[in-house]
Amino acid sequence: MKTSGYPSAVSSSPNVARRTARTILRLPHPATIKPPPETAGHIEAFLADAVSRLRVPAVGRTPVRFGIDLGTATIVLTAVDVNGQPVYWDFLRATVVRDGVVVDFQGAVDAVRALSVRAEAALACSIETAATAHPPAVPASDCRACRFVLQQAGIECRSLVDEVTAANALLKVRDGAVVDVGGGSTGVGVFHKGERVSLSDRAGGGHQLDLIVAGALGISITQAEEHKREHGADVASMLRPGIERIAESIRLQCGGTSPGMVHLAGGALRLPQADAVISHYLGWPVQAYNHAELITPFGIAVS
Repeated sequence: MKTSGYPSAVSSSPNVARRTARTILRLPHPATIKPPPETAGHIEAFLADAVSRLRVPAVGRTPVRFGIDLGTATIVLTAVDVNGQPVYWDFLRATVVRDGVVVDFQGAVDAVRALSVRAEAALACSIETAATAHPPAVPASDCRACRFVLQQAGIECRSLVDEVTAANALLKVRDGAVVDVGGGSTGVGVFHKGERVSLSDRAGGGHQLDLIVAGALGISITQAEEHKREHGADVASMLRPGIERIAESIRLQCGGTSPGMVHLAGGALRLPQADAVISHYLGWPVQAYNHAELITPFGIAVS
């Protein structure tokens, strides 16, 4: 449920009526999906390919798995093929989730329904099932609301995973930490020899950075998020203390000991040199990715 980093949305009301006759093609549900490549270079190539699939399906790739990311500022729908490669994605801006909790159930349903209608039209297929995700620290009762959102939108929830695990379904980190910086919180999973040894989540993320920008510039939080996204270089220096607070959250969740390479996912830290600020603060190696805001949404589809 992550935020920031997405381009300006094409105007569309989420209150789109779902078609009563589903389109054409029923896709098989594969027993397994081939994992995507593991190296940083291959991940960058995957994300570069993925970003070009915004509302434009990949030619020659059949979508077999779908993911829906219920984010703090955006709802994202993604699709991958049998090889785990990106086929399509779309998003709507919506403030229906706060700190991982669905606070506007009908608004979330409407957004998911609108995205699925657009995806089915673009892909000429029916979306019967999809996975979704939640921050690691969200109580089980609130997590179930994510499943209910999909069901109410006419989609069976085939998998409900935490966002860090979803991100690592794409990154395939065996040794190191996967950090998912969202709108309201920062989740950290530490991995050793391919096994996850810890998973946690602490308050503080992109929304707190927006508050800094809003206060400094005297603008609304919504305007601040947009300004941060479009003029990151102009506000990077004022946001350094906020980025360092996120770095401290990462340090605490790693028990104060370097886990190895720290991999940054999520759109909240798409700011110039944010990875360098975190690395300098921690004294640990940090791997950032272009279009990191797509790591978790596509990881959800792969999950």
